[in-house]
This record gives sequence, structure tokens and C-alpha cells, in this order.
Amino acid sequence: MTRSVSILGVTGSIGQSTIQVIEELRAQGRDIPVEAVTAASRLDALAEACRRLKPKFAAIADASLLSEAKAALAGLNVEVGAGASALEEAGARPAEWVMSAIVGAAGLAPTMAAVRRGAHVALANKECLVCAGPLFIEAAQAHEATLLPVDSEHNAIFQVLTHPERVERLTLTASGGPFRTWTREQMAAATPAQACAHPMWNMGRKISVDSATLMNKGLELIEASYLFGFPSKSIDVIVHPQSTIHSLVHYVDGSVLAQLGTPDMRIPISYALTWPDRAAVSTARLDLAKLSQLTFEAPDPTRFPALRLARSALDRGAAATTALSAANEIAVEAFLDGRIRFLDISNTVEEALSHLEGAEAGLLAKMPSSFDEVKAVDQAARRAARLIAGNPAAA
Repeated sequence: MTRSVSILGVTGSIGQSTIQVIEELRAQGRDIPVEAVTAASRLDALAEACRRLKPKFAAIADASLLSEAKAALAGLNVEVGAGASALEEAGARPAEWVMSAIVGAAGLAPTMAAVRRGAHVALANKECLVCAGPLFIEAAQAHEATLLPVDSEHNAIFQVLTHPERVERLTLTASGGPFRTWTREQMAAATPAQACAHPMWNMGRKISVDSATLMNKGLELIEASYLFGFPSKSIDVIVHPQSTIHSLVHYVDGSVLAQLGTPDMRIPISYALTWPDRAAVSTARLDLAKLSQLTFEAPDPTRFPALRLARSALDRGAAATTALSAANEIAVEAFLDGRIRFLDISNTVEEALSHLEGAEAGLLAKMPSSFDEVKAVDQAARRAARLIAGNPAAA
């Protein structure tokens, strides 16, 4: 199936993998026009993406870079925009399929622009669901947008969720990250470089740190609940270091269906791009004999408290999941900047949520009824996390 596409977040690891899939499918003779691409601030990478994809529109998130962006993209026959409004315009442009791969809450508004026009939205941005899950799902249904999960775990569930009404529970698999076998004492001294050195996946810095704390899996648990309509108690997480089984669906008759594959994001991206069809992509083929074994273990709640925090937030409601995600973004940023230690990430998130329960009574108890209310919770959580992480000037 051929679709026109836009890529929100073209310079990140998901965006780059999407480019590779598009180029491979084009080489097979498929016509895949590109409507729009966006980047945060990397003009060189944005220019390279424009040379390869030939989009009609390119947006840079940093509004101060408009003049530089126009210079960098001169001669490429592409319209250029900058700032938050330009990102939203990219999502609103008439592409049939939109890859939502902007990291963090910044991806919500441009993704919503695509949802509101009923596009096929490939979701690689967790925060759209974690920050605004009920409102986001409601908007997708109202505008008849199709949500296609790209996270390997949710894409795996999507592929084998043949009878949702007969499902007993879901199991998300986690690689365990770079610190799976580390002691808490070792983790206390972990550096950003060590936290970003994922043993199986090549990802951006923020998501790599989230994988190291297992917050990434906590966010995916929340995402799965909103996306597939299952409560927290019906979703398990199991550590699977080989990253071969990407998720499992347990049915009421005792059958367990799983999607297996090599750890390569081009697999879920190509499936989302060509759904309900499948396309031939040159990913490494799974060789079970060579792999020889698949192992599983329960996550350690003492060394990885982020899973507990995420599950608790999900049980408390949408405002709590919004606050969790926002506080975590600030905590990870503080760790990468060297202002807090690795184990302080989860502590900062937990303290920020406790602060909101006390200092801003009722903020987490009320279900947000609008995106403005979601933004208010998000900003309050960021302020609290900045204060806790020792950056009061930015609060």
C-alpha cells in the first residue's frame, strides 16, 4: 500500500529508521511522496533528510533558527518554518500517514494536528498517550484517525491482538537495560554515558536513560492501558534480555500469542507504514538455533522503582500519568546535565508527585477535561521537579 507521509522528528533514531524504510520501499518501485519533516535543532541532519526525502515542507522547532534553516535548506525546493506553530503545521499538512517521533510532550500538539484531520498516525511518541491518554484516544475516535503503535512492544501486541474481547492479560517484555545486573551501589555511580549504552537498541539519550531506569517500560505500561483499553492489573512486565519476544497476549483459553523478531525498529515501522499489508524489508532474520535460548526474569522493584511509580500513577488517573511523564523528563535532563545522580531520577519523580499532592491539592485528583488542563498539570510537575533537582531558576 502506498501512502503520502510526514515525519515528525526526522533526525532522531526513529526518524532515521523511517527514512531507511521509505528509501528501501521506493527502491522496490513504491511511490511514497513526503509532505513534511521536522527537527528540534539539528539543521545539518534536517537538510540531509530533505535531500533524501524531498519533502514539501520542513520545520525546525527552535524559532530562533528560522534564518539559518532557510539558508541550510536553500536550493532544496522546500518551504521552511520554525517554532511550535510550524511543528503543528507539519502535522496538519495533508499526509495520509504521519510518523509521530518527536521526543517528549513537545510531540503532543503536532500529533494532535494529524489526529484532528483523521490521518493514519504511527505513534512512536509515548507522551501523547501518557500525558493525555483519554483525551487523545477520544479525539482519535471523534476524527476517525487510525492509531498505529510503533513502539516494538505495542506494535507486537497490535499484530497479535486478534480477539480483544477474549484477552485475559498482556505482557510487555523489557530488555532490562544496561544496568540489569548492576547492584544499587554500582547504579548510584552510573554516568550518563553508561546509562545511554543500551545493550540491544540504538536509541536517543532520553529514551536510553528511561530504559536504564525502566521508566520506559512504565511509560509503555501506561501507553498500553490507554491504547488497548486494559487496566493496570491486566498488564504484566517481564525482563527478557534477548529482546526477541516483543510482547505477549494471553487469551482466555490458555493460548499465548507473541510477536518475535530481531531488535530492529524498521520492523514495526514498516508494518505501521504498510498496514494492513506487509512489505519486504532487509532486516536481519531471526535465527533461533543461533540464538539458542530465550530467558525471562521478574523486574527488581528495589533497584528499579520507576515501574512501581508508573503503575501507581496509572491507577490514580490521567492527571497523575501526565505529572509522572513531565517530572521524569526534567529528572532525566538533570541527570544528563550532571546535576543529579542516576538513582535520583526516580526519587525526583516520586518527590515531585508527592509535592503536587500536598502543595497543589486536588491537581492530581481531577481528570483533565481539556488539553489546557493537561498542560497545566504538565507545567506544575515540571516546576516541582526542577526545584527538587536543584534548578530553581528554571522552575
